Amino acid sequence: MTDLRELIRQGEGERLEFKKRTTHPTRIARTLASLANTHGGRVLVGVDDDGRIVGVRDAEEEIYQLRQAAQHYIDPPLELRFKEVEAEEDRVVVVVTVAESPHKPHRAQVAEGDWRAYVRVRDESVQTSQLTEKALERADAGPRFERIPLNKEELAVLDYLQKNPRITLAQYMKLLNIGQRRAYRTLIKLTLHGYIKHHDKQKEVYYTL
Repeated sequence: MTDLRELIRQGEGERLEFKKRTTHPTRIARTLASLANTHGGRVLVGVDDDGRIVGVRDAEEEIYQLRQAAQHYIDPPLELRFKEVEAEEDRVVVVVTVAESPHKPHRAQVAEGDWRAYVRVRDESVQTSQLTEKALERADAGPRFERIPLNKEELAVLDYLQKNPRITLAQYMKLLNIGQRRAYRTLIKLTLHGYIKHHDKQKEVYYTL
């Protein structure tokens, strides 16, 4: 129980997601795939967005739905670990552990015949571009990523980091006067290719060389 409280205190982030309940396998599949495609992490089922423990009605049903999502709505399928934690007032929270996968990218089914890959950025599951998927595939080959030619927007990040210790998403958007989605995509690409490092231990996510 103390461990659960500690986890909740960290708040949602790159490696942690709160879910009140598993409504449908397709929805949770995106979260599970994004964790496996990034650094792994945990999903706390029975905890709402503000960190309040609401518990689950039927832990076995939740685990069944999660297994269905991992086996049938994610390709290649994922193996999950489950732990039931009893909180106050007999409320049960299902702690789902997703390991970082050696078989990236994992794609989640979003509709019939439509499978998409996701990565974890801050506390969101963000759909990848084809380029990011290729970077994920290359990550299997070893810890070193293939360096690729960079465009002006990407080089601007590296140039900024040569002169400054860190950069945030907001700073990068302001630096180049671009939107959040485009900025996210560039920072993901640079992280996955090993040019920059992603840090999420503090309140605001930042990037360093």
